[in-house]
Amino acid sequence: MPGPAGSRPLAPYACDPADSRGRRVSEPASHSRSDFQRDRDRIVHSTAFRRLTYKTQVFVFHEGDHYRNRLTHSLEVAQIARSIARTLGLEEDLAEAIALAHDLGHPPFGHAGEKALDAAMTPWGGFDHNAQSLRIVTSLERRYAAFDGLNLTWETLEGLVKHNGPLTDREGTPIGAYAGRALPAPFVALDEAMVLGIDRYASAEAQVAALADDIAYNTHDIDDGVRAGLITIADLRDVPLTGPILRQIEEQHSGLDEQRMVHELTRRLITLMVDDVVAEARRRVLAMGVVTVDELRAAPGPVIGLSRDVDAQCDELKFFLLSWVYRNSRISRIMGDAQRVVSELFTHYLKAPESLPGDWRPRSKDGDRAAMARDIADFIAGMTDRYALGEHMRLFDVTPDLR
Repeated sequence: MPGPAGSRPLAPYACDPADSRGRRVSEPASHSRSDFQRDRDRIVHSTAFRRLTYKTQVFVFHEGDHYRNRLTHSLEVAQIARSIARTLGLEEDLAEAIALAHDLGHPPFGHAGEKALDAAMTPWGGFDHNAQSLRIVTSLERRYAAFDGLNLTWETLEGLVKHNGPLTDREGTPIGAYAGRALPAPFVALDEAMVLGIDRYASAEAQVAALADDIAYNTHDIDDGVRAGLITIADLRDVPLTGPILRQIEEQHSGLDEQRMVHELTRRLITLMVDDVVAEARRRVLAMGVVTVDELRAAPGPVIGLSRDVDAQCDELKFFLLSWVYRNSRISRIMGDAQRVVSELFTHYLKAPESLPGDWRPRSKDGDRAAMARDIADFIAGMTDRYALGEHMRLFDVTPDLR
């Protein structure tokens, strides 16, 4: 059924806000917004969301104003997720909420910062940006009078935890990204409190958000890579997914300048992948006999995905970007220096917690070293790139120039 704001009918396997499993702290219903719309709005108004403006996607913030950051990436993911959800008759606001929140837990300097924090936190359970996103929305945001966190619905929290697939098999053994190691404690605690079903798939809306993430970074990293001079249009002609599109553009619009050519390539690439996801999702729904939300969660595989051919071509594009952009010597050097910044900040704060800002110091005086380390990780993870560099300059004689 449509929510309070009005909407078109949903597919039978979509999440209906009227049937939400609710929030940890009960709240009166809104007269103007559905529960999932309220989730989205709370995410957008959060402090963690604003900080994404100055957090690295691939290129550090001072590389230039036109490169993506975590905020612009999250907005692009949300736009793609809404488009797919709308076409498939899914709950757009839930897909958007999950997409907007999926990167809230990223520390400064992207995956380099996460790698450094994970290494520093090894004795105390490690660091995982997905688990950190959950910590932010369940406890670290402190804005509301009645609760810590954002008090999001069960469905949005499920999407944050499981958008990349089940965390364990049916016997409870961690799988996927967590195979061979313990699940992050925030996931376990929330599953015990709200019974997320971590051995099953998440909603179709969460699966859409995960695919939208892949589509967004595959395409915008092409744009940013060309802008940075790390790859050229000529390089992309030999990539199976982009080559045919470029030839089509050149046949239809000869003599385009590079900027227009790249934009035309990325917009057509997004359209190709979105159309493929929609067609493949419809095929899988029929093949699996999925009718209800519960059947979708219990399905033997994800309902939302790319077709086999396009998925294989996407893998080739990812390998191309990995080789030419992410592992470029300049990017690798900068990210190596960024890891050093994060590692040195963590080590310093752990040895001298009195150097933490005033509002963080009381948390770290209880004598519990594990709790102190987690507080320090929370503090560093919340930093923007420029704040982390400023802190490093305050505490150390020499700070790397990340250029």
